[in-house]
Amino acid sequence: MSRLTREASGPYAPPVPARELTAVSADGARLHVEVHGAVDDPAAPAVVLAHGWTCSTAFWAAQMQELATDHRVIVYDQRGHGRSPASPACSTDGLADDLEAVLAATLAPGEKAVLVGHSMGGMTLIAASERAGFREHAAAVLLCSTGSSRLVAESLVLPMRAGRARTWLTKQILGSRAPLGPVTPLARRILKYGTMGPGSAPAMVEACARIVHACPRQVRHSWSKVLDLLDLDHAVRELRVPTEVVVGTADRLTPAVHARSLVAALPHCVGSTELPGIGHMTPIEAPDLVTTRIRALVATYAVIKEGA
Repeated sequence: MSRLTREASGPYAPPVPARELTAVSADGARLHVEVHGAVDDPAAPAVVLAHGWTCSTAFWAAQMQELATDHRVIVYDQRGHGRSPASPACSTDGLADDLEAVLAATLAPGEKAVLVGHSMGGMTLIAASERAGFREHAAAVLLCSTGSSRLVAESLVLPMRAGRARTWLTKQILGSRAPLGPVTPLARRILKYGTMGPGSAPAMVEACARIVHACPRQVRHSWSKVLDLLDLDHAVRELRVPTEVVVGTADRLTPAVHARSLVAALPHCVGSTELPGIGHMTPIEAPDLVTTRIRALVATYAVIKEGA
């Protein structure tokens, strides 16, 4: 499991959950799940947050803190990340299985929630689009900084002309088995360049570095192979719930070309936002914007109106 080195205080420190539980996936994988906020209020709308590659529940600290005041916020560690044990079964089907398990463990039968995914978390929601559990519980979806195919070929991590050489070198970097080591000034600079916008505040960079560096290298490597071969274009067309897309214009990992492809393919796209100067870590780099979009989706699609 990951070495948990979270922020202890401040806007990027995850709050203490109201409830913790373990969801068991279809293949027996055990997933750490947290529920924050109004857990005893049956009228409180539910939001489910799925983090990305090399991250953990701590990635959603800002959203958990703000939404927990009047929502039931459900977060979970993807297998091998955070406090969820590693599993040799790394695949998009596994991601979809895990999401279904979390939804079944935390939501009542037929209960609707707004589902939010960042990066690999967004790919999780896309992968689950045809699943019965997803369709039972998804009121609306927010996709942050994600894509459905050609992730390595379209990556801008390396400042080179697109082509075979760039794709091959990018694959070697993203799939490296090398340990990331401690969070040093050099490590922060590298992480900021690769994953965040140039104007990211030091506290944001530090929070992301602590989370990413906590991911075990074998887990990082295993999931990199899944992302390298990702092809979920068909599943995007089955994502039939209201879906909104957010991306940063300075995103090097999943640049805006992916968001535009999603918008063009989604059956029910209800909005698209490109954030100037923001990188890949949108929920941390633009926390207020992401939280506002979640609230708007909840108000429009997940709150039962009186008299309805």
